[in-house]
Amino acid sequence: MAQGAVHHPHHETSVWPFPIGIGTLLLPIAFTLFFHYGMQMPGLVLGGVGLVLILVGAAGWASEHFQVEKDMGYGWLGILTFILSEIVIFGTLFAFFWTARTAHADKWHEWVPEGISLGMAGFLTLILWASSFTIFKAELALEEEGDNGKALTWTFLTFLLGGLFVVLHMREWMHLWHEGFTLSANAYGTGFYALTGLHTSHVLVGLISQIYVMWLLVTGKMNKDKPTMMAAVSAYWHFVDVMWMLVAGTAYLVGSTAI
Repeated sequence: MAQGAVHHPHHETSVWPFPIGIGTLLLPIAFTLFFHYGMQMPGLVLGGVGLVLILVGAAGWASEHFQVEKDMGYGWLGILTFILSEIVIFGTLFAFFWTARTAHADKWHEWVPEGISLGMAGFLTLILWASSFTIFKAELALEEEGDNGKALTWTFLTFLLGGLFVVLHMREWMHLWHEGFTLSANAYGTGFYALTGLHTSHVLVGLISQIYVMWLLVTGKMNKDKPTMMAAVSAYWHFVDVMWMLVAGTAYLVGSTAI
């Protein structure tokens, strides 16, 4: 009887999560030593070792992934699970904002700064909509055409649009902050910066991921047969764009309504 295809278990097993786990364990211990017990040197050493272990483990794990001939197709499950967990995080801040908006409805109008601009929120929305289109084109170029160069161009355009979003958003924060609308000014300020800050942190994660994707495209480590990373980064970026509409609708539209 003919033998079946040999199964290679290295797709399911890896040693690299071990250093990542050890590094993750060392970080809270380092923080405890440094801040609670005042043991600064041991805390710094443990923190440094922890970060190195995490970086080495992540690099090794990523390198191992690109040694296989073809993606196994499990990427969507991972990114979907991650996005669901992120929705929970955003949900807690939305709940806080709406609760504060209701509880302080009688004096909320006093907290709305003159400098807050619905026009800026709309412009930022257009930028992210455009970036959703460009990352979609990048994914299409890789998965359908197998064209790394075209995928790289569209990814770079996405990166530029995301970078423009961050720069304009931070300039707006500075303007509002100088106006006196700070994080601790009132409940609106706290909710506004918490929501927009959390979202911007996700934009930055997306930009870092895009840099990694561009490196993979340039080096040829990612191609038509290995599109999982591109698909994951694209899905994450679409999530960030959709979440912005909820953030903008809450922090700007609902927040600035003086009723």
